Amino acid sequence: MIHLLSPAKSLDFTTKIGIEESTIPMYLEEASKLVNKLRKTSKKKVREMMTISEAIAELNVQRYQDWNGEEQLGELSRQALFAFKGDVYLGLDAISLGKESVEFAQRHLLILSGMYGALRPLDVIEPYRLEMGTSLKVGRSNNLYQFWKDKPTDIVNERLKEEGSDLLINLSSNEYFKVINQKKIQARIISPEFKDAKNGQYKIISFFAKKARGLMSRFLIEHKIERLEDIQAFDTAGYRYNAALSSENKPVFTREENQA
Repeated sequence: MIHLLSPAKSLDFTTKIGIEESTIPMYLEEASKLVNKLRKTSKKKVREMMTISEAIAELNVQRYQDWNGEEQLGELSRQALFAFKGDVYLGLDAISLGKESVEFAQRHLLILSGMYGALRPLDVIEPYRLEMGTSLKVGRSNNLYQFWKDKPTDIVNERLKEEGSDLLINLSSNEYFKVINQKKIQARIISPEFKDAKNGQYKIISFFAKKARGLMSRFLIEHKIERLEDIQAFDTAGYRYNAALSSENKPVFTREENQA
């Protein structure tokens, strides 16, 4: 079983971590091409293209200038699993994972990325901001989906084959999963949903749903889940499998109002 996550805009390159092992990003050459393009893009254009504030645009323009294509850990580089700090990663809480769990994650988790295409947990990254949906023109590509083409799909299939698995668990957002060519995936795709009770109805509440994806990722990693039926045992933070709302490829997990 392989599972997918989106990256996060929030980053942490300062908190001390105990894992020293690292790997080189699989598509570092492609990432370098993107950085070279971004270095030639004005701050005004970056701000408009990414719909961000002046301060965040300035921060990221500097990041592109500082980017070195690092292959090893350093002051401005660390493993992807520990660098991302958004809502999903709040749930995953990677820094508290044991070494054995991190090793399992390295084989069973891929993080989709606008800058790096797809990342293994221990792949070394540098600070960046480049969402997959960004309309960045590079060569003949009008956007990042065209730029990456089937590369993320190919690496997913490669990992599935390596693990002898026919299950892909999609815990990424629609924006990122769109880079995957589902017709070419050599596995059954399962897309869990997480809903919270509100005013008598179960609804997807963005913050809670994102955090739940991270909680599910941690559950898959810590329990070394390999079978689809074992996913239904997920019961972290008050969520429970809801058979009535679930469908064949979309297991739904719900939580009552007083559990949040």
